[in-house]
Amino acid sequence: MEIPVNLSLLVITVLVSFAAFQDRALQDRLLFQPYAVQHRGQWYRMITHAFVHADTMHLVVNMFVLWSFGSSVERLMPLITPMQGGLAYAILYLGGAVFATLPGMAKHRDDPNYRSVGASGAVSAVVFAQIIMLPTQRITLFFIQDLPAWLFGGLYLVYSYMMDKRAGDNVAHDAHFYGAVFGVLFTFALRPKLLLDFGVLERTLGI
Repeated sequence: MEIPVNLSLLVITVLVSFAAFQDRALQDRLLFQPYAVQHRGQWYRMITHAFVHADTMHLVVNMFVLWSFGSSVERLMPLITPMQGGLAYAILYLGGAVFATLPGMAKHRDDPNYRSVGASGAVSAVVFAQIIMLPTQRITLFFIQDLPAWLFGGLYLVYSYMMDKRAGDNVAHDAHFYGAVFGVLFTFALRPKLLLDFGVLERTLGI
């Protein structure tokens, strides 16, 4: 029996995150540090940061959202691309993780003190892939109650953009925004018709 990629990513992230909670040296080796990427060539950090988290609550929130959206997105992938669904989903997730680091690289590549962790950028890519594929489906998540997916997505992008302009909450809102953008672009690239025909996949599925 083939193990879903989403489940594999979730389990690996939980295991690595808990290992890093117990081993600060491991956390330091895996977290995103633009200075180390730029000046030491440690490019792997642009991916490995997504497998470690600041604390248990940070991990739980990201993994809950990943579980809520990821399984659906992985199942839908074969409907929009001839690529193997699990492979397309892995590219979406890991690509979102990398793309989400780009603003951090641009702003902090010469700052040896900047660090960030977490799968939020990758998870945002997954969430927005589902929004593009199923734009009229209702979303209920935490304090968001029964909003159409397209409206939730728009509000999320505005919120992330506005919060990124503020300072002081220690959250990489730009990573959330860029991860979401990657999810949108990647999904449209796989199936351009989704851009031109709103809700076409939902009509195909009869939902």
